[in-house]
Amino acid sequence: MFEPLFILQQTLYGLSLASVLFLIASGLTLVFGLMRIVNMAHGAFFILGAYVGIKVSEITGNFVLAVLAGALVVAVVAFITDFGLLRWMRGQELPEVLLTIGLAFIIADMCLALFTGEPQGLAGAARLEGGFELGLVTFPWYRVLVIAIAIAIGIALALIQNKTRVGAILRAGVDDRETIAAHGINIRWVFTWMFVAGAALAGAGGVIGAGLDSVIPGVHWEYLVRALVVIIVGGLGSIAGAAVGAVLIALISVFARVWAPDIAYFTLFLPMALILIFRPTGLFGRKA
Repeated sequence: MFEPLFILQQTLYGLSLASVLFLIASGLTLVFGLMRIVNMAHGAFFILGAYVGIKVSEITGNFVLAVLAGALVVAVVAFITDFGLLRWMRGQELPEVLLTIGLAFIIADMCLALFTGEPQGLAGAARLEGGFELGLVTFPWYRVLVIAIAIAIGIALALIQNKTRVGAILRAGVDDRETIAAHGINIRWVFTWMFVAGAALAGAGGVIGAGLDSVIPGVHWEYLVRALVVIIVGGLGSIAGAAVGAVLIALISVFARVWAPDIAYFTLFLPMALILIFRPTGLFGRKA
């Protein structure tokens, strides 16, 4: 189990898992870190996107259409959530948490009613088939594609956040909404579309993740917990932090399952506990 080839194989599997975690955590860290909305329905957005993408992949056999469909459906639900519900309690943390928890249960129950409780995965025709030889094992090309997608999205998000006018408006709106409003910018709408974009990333991540592991009822809570750990380790509002946190947590999770399965769940929270003790703002976070 300590052979270099085995370690390389598990590292690649860990990076593919990290890619899915990053897609979930990147949207959540923007919403949580910049808008200060503790969106407990983010995991439910993930599983809703996964189920929609699975059905579209079964009908069309097209991976791109499946991802777009999952992201679009989740974006519509997120828009209704923010415009119809959350905007009326902006800044009220406890009502926001309770509302999004309730929404998570509603979405999960609707998915169970519509898509049944059987384990489901992305249709084979929609996945990139085959792989490359890694010693005595074959590493799937689909996992390589997942890693490449996450890298591309991460670069795009970092550029948008740090190099564009939209990113500047978001950062300024968090620090001083009154000044932004005085410049004629409706920061409420900016935050709404940001919430929608973060949810769409979770939906797309659900479709992509459905090609790695089967989707079953309740799995959204597991992914939500992992995403929260990732953004706490990486730092709220930081795309780079989400990327580094996702890689760290995914690799720890993968190797812990092999080397220490009895305490695998404990090792997931150990980095978070250490970060909270020694660097409460996270690796890349900053003080408010």
